[in-house]
Formats: sequence, structure tokens, C-alpha cells
Amino acid sequence: MKVREYQESLEEKILSPYATLSKNTKGRQKPEQKCDVRTEFQRDRDRIIHSKSFRRLKHKTQVFISPEGDHYRTRLTHALEVAQIARTIARALRLNEDLTEAIALGHDLGHTPFGHAGEDILNKITTTGFSHNVQSLRVVDFLEGEDGLNLTFEVRDGILNHVWGRTPATLEGRVVQFADRIAYINHDIDDAMRAGILKEDDLPKDCLKILGFSKRERINTLIRDIIKNSMDKPEISMSEDVFYAMQTLRSFMFENVYIGSEAKKDESKAKYIIQALYEYFMSNCDALPDDVKKNIDRFGKEQAIVDYIAGMTDRYAMRKFYELFLPSPWNKL
Repeated sequence: MKVREYQESLEEKILSPYATLSKNTKGRQKPEQKCDVRTEFQRDRDRIIHSKSFRRLKHKTQVFISPEGDHYRTRLTHALEVAQIARTIARALRLNEDLTEAIALGHDLGHTPFGHAGEDILNKITTTGFSHNVQSLRVVDFLEGEDGLNLTFEVRDGILNHVWGRTPATLEGRVVQFADRIAYINHDIDDAMRAGILKEDDLPKDCLKILGFSKRERINTLIRDIIKNSMDKPEISMSEDVFYAMQTLRSFMFENVYIGSEAKKDESKAKYIIQALYEYFMSNCDALPDDVKKNIDRFGKEQAIVDYIAGMTDRYAMRKFYELFLPSPWNKL
């Protein structure tokens, strides 16, 4: 028996009846011969981890723009924390961990430089709008490798629908929705305290009484509550009081950190850089790299330029802006 087939047989025996079995995947857009060792969702996870877009997340903003400190989160560490939380929940509920992990690791591949500031300005200035979840799907469908990563339907669906307000087709995708929110609320509190923007006493006490007074306690409470309320059910949910506390804490973060705080003082500059790059390349296609020029015939000028800018890291976007708009010192003798 092939190793993959043995893994698939184990899934049938131990996973919940509500889990997504890898052998029952709806498949890939382009059929491929299956691996002898890995299940389909394991292959997807590996393709995401080995992609250039995944590596670039290490230099993309989470909250603090292009952070200099060694301990501030970036999009890469955020993705890893989401994957850890999501896997813990999935394992407890006997859902498919490999599918859950693949969605979690790939959910932010399309995020812009400078975090949501970059997303907001691209959404404002482009003719078709911009959202990072849709762009993440573009990355895995078209932009990575020669012609995308050719992932399974279930992973692609989870990536596209990880944002709240959308409904993933699998419980594993729904787990990632919750894990994403649990991760960013708590690690952003941690980073805001490190930066001196928040103090422990600033956090809403009614939320802390329910969730816990430390990051560890809060994450533990949220994970345990999901497990308790979702065990052996065809849905992923929280109890009303814990969900309310989580949402209230999230609202507190928007009011005190995500909008108008010291962490966001350079957002207007970040947006200016993105808009300047967009307008410059829209008028100067010859200045685009050759691989981006090739995509103009494939996707149209604007989409190719948006793909290029969205794929930039914070520091690459700043370096490109410097190169295009600031004078270089004369250095010839």
C-alpha cells in the first residue's frame, strides 16, 4: 500500500464525520498525478511554504510599518501563529489538520506592502478595487511559479473566504476564520504594549474577566470555547459571552491602535508611496520588470501593475520609490 493511501485510510478512521477527507477533495483546476507519499492537502501546504510569496511575508507589515525591532510581528509570523491556533482547534475537533494548516499559511499571500494601508489605497485608486483575500487567490492561481500552484478546491476556497462575512465551504476554512481573529487581536495587543502604545490597565476589564488577563490566558480561553461549542457539530462557533468579549476587544483595538494611534502615524506616507508607484507605472510601462510586462498581455495593464505592487515587501516598495522619485548623489569623478 502507498504511504498516501495509508494516510487516507487513517483519515477515514479517526476524523470527524464533518471533516474534509483528502481523498474526497474536489480536485485541482489542472489534473495531476497524485503523490505516493503525501495527501493532496499536504502537497498544497508544502507548495505554499516553498513559494516566494510566502517568504516575502517576512518583510510585510502586520501593524507596525516596516518594523525595525526584532520582536514585532510581520505577516509571516502572523501566518504561523494563525496556523498554530487553527491546528490546535482542528486536531481537537478531529478535523483535517493538513487542510487547515494549508489555508492558514496561505490566507495572506496577497497582502500588500504596509498592511491594510496598502490594501485600502489600492482599493481606492484602482478601477476594479482591491481586497487581499481575492489577491491571495490570484497569487496561488496565477502568479506563483510558472502558472500558479494549482491547489485543491478546498484550500483555494479557504484562502478566498477566510475574511469575515464570507462562508468557507469546509469547517477547516471556518476554523481558520476564527484562528485569524484570535491571533491578530492578541498578538497585536502584545506588540502595542511592546511599543508603549497600550498598557495592561488600558484593556477593557469586562473583556479580561471573561477571556483572561494575559495573552496566554486569552488565547487558551478562546480556543477552548470554540472546541467546547463545536465538538461533534457541523459548525464552528463560540459561546455568546466569549464571542462578545472577543469582538469588544477587537473594537477596542480599532479605536486605540489600528486607527489614529502612534503605530499608524506614517500610514499616509505609506499610501502616498503606493499611489505614486501605481501612477508612475500606469504611465511608464517600459519601466516595469520584464516578467511584469509579460503579464500585461495576459491580465491587462492595470492588473499586472497591481499584482506587481501588491507583491512588493515594505522595503522593496520604499527602495523602488527612492529609485524613481529621489535624486541619487553624483558619484563620478
